[in-house]
Amino acid sequence: MTAVAEAVATVAELVPDPDSWEAGNRQAIAARYRVVRPFVRLLAEELPLGAAPAGTELLVEIRGRVPGLLRRRVDQKPLTEADLNMALVPPMWRRAVLHNPALDGAADRDGYVMCLLTLLHAALRRRDIFADPSLRWADPRARLLDGADWSAVRGEVLAGLGLTAPVEEHLAEYATTLDAGWRLLAQRIEEAGPDASVRVPDGDTGRTRLSVQRLEKLGDPPSLVDLHRRVDAMMPIVDLPELLMDVHSWTGMLDAYTHVGGLATRMEQLPVTVAGLLVADACNVGLVPVIRPGDPALTRDRRSHVDQSYVRPDSHAAANARLVDYQARIGITDLWGGGLVASADGLRFRVPVQSIHAAPSPRFFGYKRGITWLIAVNDRFAGLGAIIVTGTVRDSLCILDTLLNLDAGPKPEMVATDTASYSDILFGLFRLLGYRFSPRIADVGGTGFWRADIPGQPAGDYGPLNAIARNKVNLDRIITHWPDMLRVACSLVTNQVRAYDLLRMLTRDGHPTPLGQALAEYGRIAKTLHLLAMVDPVDETYRRTVTRQLNIGESRHSLARKILHGHRGDIMQPYRAGQEDQLGALGLMLNAVVLWNTRYIDLAVNVLRGQGYPVRDEDAARLSPLGYAHINMFGRYSFPAPSTEQKLRPLRDPDAAAG
Repeated sequence: MTAVAEAVATVAELVPDPDSWEAGNRQAIAARYRVVRPFVRLLAEELPLGAAPAGTELLVEIRGRVPGLLRRRVDQKPLTEADLNMALVPPMWRRAVLHNPALDGAADRDGYVMCLLTLLHAALRRRDIFADPSLRWADPRARLLDGADWSAVRGEVLAGLGLTAPVEEHLAEYATTLDAGWRLLAQRIEEAGPDASVRVPDGDTGRTRLSVQRLEKLGDPPSLVDLHRRVDAMMPIVDLPELLMDVHSWTGMLDAYTHVGGLATRMEQLPVTVAGLLVADACNVGLVPVIRPGDPALTRDRRSHVDQSYVRPDSHAAANARLVDYQARIGITDLWGGGLVASADGLRFRVPVQSIHAAPSPRFFGYKRGITWLIAVNDRFAGLGAIIVTGTVRDSLCILDTLLNLDAGPKPEMVATDTASYSDILFGLFRLLGYRFSPRIADVGGTGFWRADIPGQPAGDYGPLNAIARNKVNLDRIITHWPDMLRVACSLVTNQVRAYDLLRMLTRDGHPTPLGQALAEYGRIAKTLHLLAMVDPVDETYRRTVTRQLNIGESRHSLARKILHGHRGDIMQPYRAGQEDQLGALGLMLNAVVLWNTRYIDLAVNVLRGQGYPVRDEDAARLSPLGYAHINMFGRYSFPAPSTEQKLRPLRDPDAAAG
């Protein structure tokens, strides 16, 4: 039954989003009826579909009327408007359904069926209609904690999230924090005078925007430039497979690949076989370059067996956890950050093979289809986890799923993203789950700012910023829906429901549901606190932290492209399991490179200090373990036997390299 239910995904892919169609193309789209007719019968009669109240009427129409329309002969009595449920037909579709010149005034069956399919597609996306049983198209409402399950975990989970206080007390404290933020910004703008980097435009206090100067890039002092040059020149030259085996000798990462059945292995040199598979997947070169017929650990049969029995997403995650934990214990990482700041960003890959797990996007994939690899990275450059998204779905719909399923490391407190990941509802969900959501908003001065007046107290006076702080958060709406908001937060934390499905459910036709609106109101407080910190004219630390963290993600993307060089960087796996295995290997290889570089950078800095070279902490804090000029990734795939000794390669002489 699950396989049949998943066929809904295929049907939905055949019906594009109606918002992307022009009204003049309706009749041309109705001509596609013959293409989708076999799938319509499957939808109407076979698939186990259910409906929430908002989708009940549409599902009844598809179940009850559409089968008869499909069997209707052309020479039968013409259809009339009375034969159809025109209440379901949006205004943009009425012309295609009722005014087809070729039918002499009769209603157009083909246009009506295609109209219902577009409505079905939209209802599936927001889960007003759902498939049961199904993983991808199930009803998220049914998975929310309720009854005894909700009572059993409520106290512990809410205590962990810091949400045990009564809602009125919680909102009063939250509103007080926002009020203090407004007052601090007004004070700092006044103290800075006409030279402030943030100001309200003179003579136009009615404008709801701030004038915010661009953040200037920090220059590299000569001491940092010279330190970069010296450390880069000291890094040992290494082939990528040798680097992987070095890291295994330090961490035992390849021992995390255990048999899927829990059986103890008797194979010798299993880490070598696993390393070969990881390199083949991460570099996207296939098995041929890493097969050695004379080496028992590198034969084709041995690799095939190990690939099927040992390499899987949970073993990737276990190995990744060892790398992240080991890197966090290297001294220099304390200068890079505490591991509590993270970013989430997507890396696009084309999938030129036929696959239902890829989707088109001319901007990113040209005439091909593709996937997005959404990665969470901390401020120590370590990848914490990743998920695969079909096509180019907005990152905002999937970021929470990435963060709630991390492989390792402490839970991030602050999460930076780009502008495309920003919405008021997402701000609210992040705040409920204990994260500080920090998107880099392109037009920060023109974004809506909000105030939250404390009940029973006079409204705050923010001087010249009163013109900006005109939007008022509806605290009563939050109070009304607070129990459901808490239930949603706990359901996400306990992995009862996917954030992707939940966010789809919280909006309908571009408008939030009542619960979505309450989350948006709550999120507007968090959003405004974020904006006030971003435009602070005195302290640029927060704004620069967001920018630095996003730059770390972009630099990791560059390294990922360098490693995954085979097939011109295209993913050739048609199935989701294969895509997850391959990109899981790439993520592991990225962290192995980061760890290897981190250890040698730390060694190089300590050697320089021992030689009397003046290494400033502020310069060492700006070194990056994402360099790869010293790593050979092409052509040589030799896997030395794993060593039990944690030996380090000798550093090169920076002066000799310069000469």
